[in-house]
Parts: sequence; structure tokens; C-alpha cells
Amino acid sequence: MHLDVLDLRNFYYRTQLGRVAQRAIRDQVVAMWPPAAGQTVAGFGFAVPLLRPYLAEARRVVGLMPGPQGVMPWPAGMENVSVLSEETAWPLSTGFVDRLVLMHGLETSEQPSAVLDECQRVLGPGGKALFIVPNRSGLWARGDGTPFGFGRPYSLRQLEAQLKRHGFTPERHVAALYAPPSSQRFWLRTAQLWEQTGRRFAPWIAGGVLMVEASKQVYAPTRGGLGAVVRRPLRVLEGVGQGAPEPALRKG
Repeated sequence: MHLDVLDLRNFYYRTQLGRVAQRAIRDQVVAMWPPAAGQTVAGFGFAVPLLRPYLAEARRVVGLMPGPQGVMPWPAGMENVSVLSEETAWPLSTGFVDRLVLMHGLETSEQPSAVLDECQRVLGPGGKALFIVPNRSGLWARGDGTPFGFGRPYSLRQLEAQLKRHGFTPERHVAALYAPPSSQRFWLRTAQLWEQTGRRFAPWIAGGVLMVEASKQVYAPTRGGLGAVVRRPLRVLEGVGQGAPEPALRKG
């Protein structure tokens, strides 16, 4: 079940823990995808806190917010780019998006397969998607004090298997939110240190969220018609006339 947009807004923009989480995840997103001119960048779920770095360079930025969650205008003080969307029918043309970010959009959906089908549809050739989900081995998925404690947490193997079933090729993965989900001053003040330590020793420390980058599989078209027939000639006339004498050449 999707969280309410007001609860998400209050967490990310009005609590210190939410701002710490926003910065940690956004830094990883930008490290993987530096802003580039001319791209169409979209987010689904509540991904808008991660999209601000792309506003200046991208050709367009779109924040898709699912109906059960609700929508809020974003970004504040600028022209609105967020839109209320059906989970299974996004108001985007096929092949429209170059970069797609999902956060609080997959694990909370009651129709994750349909969401992934829409991700596949809207990505253009060479497009990439970044799926950000709660890590089932991390601390952030074990309580309901943050948005990452709701919905369906994933292991890396589970998420990659689900992406492959929907025509995606996982390419790389990282994690974020290594500090405990605590609002105590010590943990908030040392959060950046925990992020740096976690990135260095990631195999031994479980981050609160998994981030998997995947590309859209595009299959080469098969050639049919005459070319296919020539490569596979019919054999029905083989053997006809075998053993018959060669016709004599007519003397001129």
C-alpha cells in the first residue's frame, strides 16, 4: 500500500532524519548519473527529492506520483513538473524517457509487475532505470518510523530476478543509508561518516536501501521474407532425376 504524499513530504522536507536520508540517496544517484544536457528524466513514486539536480540541465523532468499516494506540486517556487498518474498507465509516450528513477513506487505497489511493464514501455533505446527499494537485510526496513519500513523489502537477488523477468538487464548496484534510522543527534551528526564507511566496506555492512541500475533489453529484429527463404532452401526436389543419364549436348 502506498504511503500518503503528505507523510512523505513531511518526512523528507520537514524532519532532520528525512533530509539526511534524502541527501545520502541523492548523492549516490548523482554519482551514478551526473546531470547531462538534453535528457528526459522521470521519477515514479516519490522520487522528486532526487530529481532536483537535473532541473537545470535536462531537457525535461517529470515527477509521476501514483493515484493511491496522491500528488503535490513540485518543485517549490518553480513551474510544476509533478503529475498524478495511474500505476498501470503513465501519461508518457512509449520510448519517451532517457533516465527513470523509482523510489517508494515499486515496493509499495499492489501491482509491481504492471509498474515494471510501464517502466519498460516508457524507456527509450539506451534508456536506463534506477530502482531504489528497502533492503531486507538493513535496519531501515525493520521499523515503521520511516517510509522504508513500509511495503515489500527486497534482497539484491530478488530485485534483480524480478527485473530480468520484465526485460531489464541489471548493470550495477550500490547501497545507501548506512547510519541507523535514528533521530538522535549523534547519529544525525555522524551520518555522512557512516555513508563513507559503508561505501568502502559495503560487502560487510548492510545499507538501508538497495539501488539497482538496469537497462532496457532491445532485441535485434529478425529478417524474414526472401532472405530467410534463401538461407533455408526447400529440399523437396532433392533426389529427383538422380541416376538419369545426362542429356547429350546438341551438336551445332
